[in-house]
Amino acid sequence: MNISSRWANALTFAILLLVATATAAGQMPVNDVRTSEHIWLDSDITHQGGYQWKMKKAGDVADAGEQLSLPDYPTTDWMPAIVPGTVLNSLVYNKMYPEPYYGINNKIESHLIPDISEIGRDFYTYWFRTEFEVPESFKGKHIWLQLDGINYRADVWVNGYLLSSMKGMFLQDYIDVTSFVKIGGNNALAIKVYPVDVPGSTKPKSWGAVGEFHNGGNGNIGWNTTMLMTVGWDFTFMDGIRDRNTGIWKNISLYATGKLALRHPFVKSELRKPGYDQARESVSVEVVNPTTGFNPIRCTVKGEIVGENITFEKELKVLRGEEKLVTFSPEEFPQLVMDNPRLWWPVNKGPQNLYELKLTVAVDGVVCDSVKTKFGIREITSDTNTPDKSRVFYVNGKRLFIRGTNWIPEAMLRTSDERTYAELRYSLQSGVNLLRMWGGGIAESDYFFQLCDEMGLLVWQEFWMTGDTRHPHDKGNYLDNVASTVKRIRNHPSLAYYVASNESTEVTGTPELLNRLDGTRGYQMQSECAGVHDGSPYKQVNPMQHYENTASPRGSRVDGFNPEYGAPTLPTVEILREMMDEKDLWPINKEVWDYLDGNGFHLMTTMYTDLVNNYGKSSSIDEFAQKGQLLGAINSKSIWEVWNYNKLDYGDRFCSGLLFWYHNCSMRQVSSRMWDWSLEPTASLYHTANSLEPLHVQFDYLKNTVSVVNDYYRTFTGYKVTAQVYDIHSRKVFEAATTIDLPEDGVVNDVLTIRFPEDISQVHFIKLWLKDEKGKDVSSNFYWRSNDKYEGSKTLTGPASSGFETLNRLKAAQVKLSYKTRRANGRYFVDIDLKNASREIAFFQQLQLLDYRMSPIRPSFYSDNFFSLIPGERKTVTIETGEEKLGEETVLVLKGWNTDAKKYKLK
Repeated sequence: MNISSRWANALTFAILLLVATATAAGQMPVNDVRTSEHIWLDSDITHQGGYQWKMKKAGDVADAGEQLSLPDYPTTDWMPAIVPGTVLNSLVYNKMYPEPYYGINNKIESHLIPDISEIGRDFYTYWFRTEFEVPESFKGKHIWLQLDGINYRADVWVNGYLLSSMKGMFLQDYIDVTSFVKIGGNNALAIKVYPVDVPGSTKPKSWGAVGEFHNGGNGNIGWNTTMLMTVGWDFTFMDGIRDRNTGIWKNISLYATGKLALRHPFVKSELRKPGYDQARESVSVEVVNPTTGFNPIRCTVKGEIVGENITFEKELKVLRGEEKLVTFSPEEFPQLVMDNPRLWWPVNKGPQNLYELKLTVAVDGVVCDSVKTKFGIREITSDTNTPDKSRVFYVNGKRLFIRGTNWIPEAMLRTSDERTYAELRYSLQSGVNLLRMWGGGIAESDYFFQLCDEMGLLVWQEFWMTGDTRHPHDKGNYLDNVASTVKRIRNHPSLAYYVASNESTEVTGTPELLNRLDGTRGYQMQSECAGVHDGSPYKQVNPMQHYENTASPRGSRVDGFNPEYGAPTLPTVEILREMMDEKDLWPINKEVWDYLDGNGFHLMTTMYTDLVNNYGKSSSIDEFAQKGQLLGAINSKSIWEVWNYNKLDYGDRFCSGLLFWYHNCSMRQVSSRMWDWSLEPTASLYHTANSLEPLHVQFDYLKNTVSVVNDYYRTFTGYKVTAQVYDIHSRKVFEAATTIDLPEDGVVNDVLTIRFPEDISQVHFIKLWLKDEKGKDVSSNFYWRSNDKYEGSKTLTGPASSGFETLNRLKAAQVKLSYKTRRANGRYFVDIDLKNASREIAFFQQLQLLDYRMSPIRPSFYSDNFFSLIPGERKTVTIETGEEKLGEETVLVLKGWNTDAKKYKLK
């Protein structure tokens, strides 16, 4: 595979940045539940510090685990390993195989990376090994090795002893290594990692839903409790990830306790109704006795809700080897009844108030262990008491209109705290309020849930089963993985709902297990039942179909609760150039583009291209990519604004929620979403953010009407709505205004009807404003529209879809730009002031922060982008990024449809 050196270097830099960050940050939770010292055994691929992990194929190692896990075992012929990471991650890092996300390198037919279904499980069975010291501070204590996640089986050896055999991707293991390690001396850890028992293959299965035989391959990967999408799905590589993500994918750490240890603290809140002005808190924690003495250990467990003057304690006895659950109820401890608690709310609905719980266990007055956890006090319920029996959610007694999305994990688990933060920050910016953890993915990190708590993003958690794959063969192991995950995430107020599977059924005993371990969240068996209807559309359609509600052949989609409804967006041209050879970009190489589109699933080389061509045939990839952003913007705007419009009850119809399919990318795709895999946002992010702003004014391309949406739990009166229409010469040809009152958490529909002049230009523009009672702007919106008639769902015509060829007649505009830079808390900010100083509309302007290679600096956070300015309009935009990403040749670029690109060198 020939890769130009410029883009190969850019790609390598991006990959190594993510890998290096992953090994440095290691997905370590910022709000670690344990307060004692942790030694994180994550690798450092630079070998300048940290731990040096090595790996070697098990079949190439003659010695057994006893020898491999002895200190000073020779590993000169072993290769460096990335931990946390996977076998394939390390093999790519060591240049054994090419970058899978480039061109068709990953394609099975390319024969560049062996697939486990063809070459066998032994090929990806590897030994991982490192050496470590146990500090003197651990002397006289019980020493624990904590393994947070290995995929799929693992034999864990320490200093010549096999201490554990794990199974299941989502199982945490705590190993008492006290008797097997040397304090202050050299110790060795060797882990033999086996792939999933049944890897499955890309061979289509003979069963499943009509027309959906290809996702999940032959379905056999479902026999394992693992990340099912690694076998192949239409939103990623259809032929999957070659090693099925075999490896140590989460952290390994050491810590020490006294005679007893604490695990899995849990706070359960019960709010008094209807006022929600009193909370009854129940606290529990597991006390573990790892000692070998025959006499029970007497201890005292103490708890404190920090800053609330609430303490409680209990004395108990713990037997040898016992794991005792200790509970503190408000009946026993009246101080656990809190008056006027500070409630936790989702985004836009109120503050994200959090409390902190600390627990200690002491023997004879000496503290053995201590843990802490944050929690929020809130109630999230749901029911189907609606006209069409669709599910509706409530938070603290108030109805919550779900404007959510589906979260897809990184395909090869090349993640990091930096990546998690960036994707969740983009999610927050987009305006969504719920993230569905789709059942073919994973259970995300503690840091992920912590950020969701702080940002007010709800989480719908599914448990690794789909209708496209079989169910786990080892039901007990599956339930163990569920239990381990629930204990880890159940304190997070953002965790709103449990679902056993994606479009399937449940393992017997699942609801009972969830009720026993939690009991505070709702549950349903699968993603399309109990008032949640089946999803679609997924592919590109005529955007007019969103307004007409004909976007899916399955019938009405804009009603009830739709768990999957979406459309693609092309990445920006800079990102496209990082994905494949220049010769494959233009003219479009259908083989490469389709492979990077789930074998053409989202229709990027067919219908998407046809709709882009409605803006005029392109002569280069640069021109095509710019026009592709226009279509992506309309895709997102039309979907979200239609759901906004249908927020209220309409007789037999009832809209309660939408989960966009999907908003982040698992790998490099030409069918991107709000941002692409490299963390570069598309126009979709900013037009979604505009559509989902809390107070929002919007236009309907089918009805030609203006509506206003309110997502706050409060009313607003005396707000002014103004609609303006401009022709291709930027002349205002229509204006109308009205004053409205906005109901709490509601929508006022069709407050204005726009009358387009009969002689208006083929392409024209709409500007909407919403001002408060004092005349301050609270929302604005901008649309481009054609005179083309919508001729039905089997066509690509319509005022949002076709007839834009004459956009090139828009005269040149002049945008004046000034900026200031500042630094704060290790971050770099560019505050930009823009003004359209011409008489022409400055259409579809894009700001970019670029490095010395003219490559976008990622991740960077733009307060807005891909915007248009009417004559005389001003706008401020702030860009934020990390100081470490800047160099002497960093430039700010402004470019647009009808403005010359300008570069500003940042000092």
